[in-house]
Amino acid sequence: MTSGSVYVRRKIRKNDSLCQGLERENLVKRPEDGPQSSAPAFGREVTIPVQAERSQRADARRNRERIIDGAREVFARSGASAQMEDVARTSGVGVGTVYRHFPTKDALITELVRRKFESFAQTARDALDEDREPFEVLADALRRNAAFMAGDAATQHAMLGAGEEIWARVEPQRQQVNELFQRLVRRAQRAGTMRGDVGVADIPMLMCGVGATMGHTAPGFDWHRHLELVIDGLRAR
Repeated sequence: MTSGSVYVRRKIRKNDSLCQGLERENLVKRPEDGPQSSAPAFGREVTIPVQAERSQRADARRNRERIIDGAREVFARSGASAQMEDVARTSGVGVGTVYRHFPTKDALITELVRRKFESFAQTARDALDEDREPFEVLADALRRNAAFMAGDAATQHAMLGAGEEIWARVEPQRQQVNELFQRLVRRAQRAGTMRGDVGVADIPMLMCGVGATMGHTAPGFDWHRHLELVIDGLRAR
């Protein structure tokens, strides 16, 4: 090994491409084996350069993001019938790489939906930091989320194919969005500018209606107008 290198301890397993590659390059330390031995060290604890470990993690993160971007494109085009092979082809990675990150299509859909809720949550956090008339702050948060929905047809299509198991997996993120928007709703109601009979549970239902309008291209279906009608209906009279 090169003097001055930094190493970490790790156990080799079969099909561990990093460790197998390091063995071929004689970078894996195998205390029991002689220097000329080429026997695999599966199951043994080995010493691996930190730089190689970090490089593998960075590659994995880049591949994961490529898969997510590819999935958005494929789901936007094919809807819930999108296939993992199409995702791999569009992402520019192998099918095996897709399945290593997302073992099933449901796992991939879960990630798309989870990210959508995380975006909604960030919108609400930003809104809570604003020092403006509370109802207008809430209304602008709804507008931003609607714009996100309109620009992410993939997630909308994926959600149409989401079963109970997927919704259960994203429940923590969904609940977080509800809690943040609950604070926005209560603030607007305390200011007297939002109807008092509206609860936070009504917001997703109303926004789903707006989302449905986005899927229509016939004349007269304008999701912007639909959203403004919804917002106006939330105002206190």
